[in-house]
Amino acid sequence: MSDVRFLKVVVFVNALVPLVLLFWDLYHKRVGPNPLQFATTTTGMLTLIFLSLTVAITPLRKIFAINSLVKLRRMLGLFAFFYGTLHLLTYVWFDRLFNLISVGQDVVRRPFILAGMIAFVLMVPLAITSTNKMVKRLGGKRWAKLHRLVYLSAIAAVVHFWMLVKSDTRLPLTFAFIVLFLLGYRLLTKYWPAQQPNSSLFPRE
Repeated sequence: MSDVRFLKVVVFVNALVPLVLLFWDLYHKRVGPNPLQFATTTTGMLTLIFLSLTVAITPLRKIFAINSLVKLRRMLGLFAFFYGTLHLLTYVWFDRLFNLISVGQDVVRRPFILAGMIAFVLMVPLAITSTNKMVKRLGGKRWAKLHRLVYLSAIAAVVHFWMLVKSDTRLPLTFAFIVLFLLGYRLLTKYWPAQQPNSSLFPRE
């Protein structure tokens, strides 16, 4: 138990390091000619990173037989929501000055913003139901089904990133490969053991 707590502290501290560095660079004006774009890009990238890490927990736990990794999934998911909120806030606040009508028009007219909004909206119920009380209230099975929305959120976030990048698409395609690999692994472990019950690569839980 103490090892898990220490690991949580390590993850928590390291998850906040990028935010501290972002504020440090903004304060010292080391963000290039467009601070808004720098902040928006950074928070968006961090959202996608933590979404990917959240989706990666189960495959990593199964592959390396480290069950304690599941204890980190909730924290990683909440950090994905946290950075996603900052990403949205930089756009709504600094780019649209809280003009919600303008935001709505952007969502309708610009598909990449629509994809980003879908990714964020899908994370909202996951963040709301992340507490132990909500798990008990919903029941384990219903809670697990609801939290499969993280897969759709990750896919929407990748689409948002890919549509946003106009020239060099190597980075969004890398994230797309990672997310598709992780989702493909889940499908494989769901159906492969039924055909190969003695498989040592993908053991049953």
